[in-house]
Amino acid sequence: MAALRKTPAALTSDTAPFAIRSERASDVAAREALLDACFGANRSLRTCQRLRDGRAPAEGLAFSAMRDGRLVATVRLWHVSAGGMPALVLGPLAVDPVCRKLGIGAALVNHALAAAKTRGHGAVILLGDAPYYARFGFSAQKTAGLSLPGPFERDRLLALELREGALDGASGMIVTTGRTAPHAMPRSAARSRKSASRAA
Repeated sequence: MAALRKTPAALTSDTAPFAIRSERASDVAAREALLDACFGANRSLRTCQRLRDGRAPAEGLAFSAMRDGRLVATVRLWHVSAGGMPALVLGPLAVDPVCRKLGIGAALVNHALAAAKTRGHGAVILLGDAPYYARFGFSAQKTAGLSLPGPFERDRLLALELREGALDGASGMIVTTGRTAPHAMPRSAARSRKSASRAA
C-alpha cells in the first residue's frame, strides 16, 4: 500500500491562495456549473454517474476548493460495494481550467483521501488517468476482478487501499450502497423530463 502524503487543507501560491472546505448547500449551483463546463452536458451518461445518481455522497466526504470567494474545484466520494467489499468511489474531480496549474486538484484529492482514512474507510476506487492518479498511490493492481455497470476502459479502473488488504479478493460488479439523496432525481431522468416538457 502506498503511503498517503499529508497535504495541508489550504495551500498558497504567490498569486493565488485557495482553501479547501467541506461542501455547503450554497455550493450546489456553482458545483454543477463547473462540472458541466469540465465534462460537458452529456456527463450524466458516464458509467460512474450510474453509481451516483439519486445518492448522497459519503458523510463528510464532499469538498470544495475556494479562491477569492468563488468555487474553483470540487470532489466527492460515494459508498459502493466492490464485489462485496465496502469501498468508496472518488469522483468526479473537477478544477476550473483557469486554476489548473495551481495544484488545487492534487491538494483536493490528498485532502479527500486523508479525510476518508480518518473516517475509517478501507479503500477508494476511481475511473481515471493512471499516470495522474499514480502519484496518490492508485493502481490497477486490485481491480482486475472488478467491473462497472457500463462501458469502461480496464486500465482506467484504479484503486487505493487505505487499509492494507481492504480489497483482497475483490471480484464482481461495483454497485452503489450509499444512502438515497433527499428529493433526489437522477440527472438523466431530470433531463429527460425537461426535454419532454420542451417537446410538449
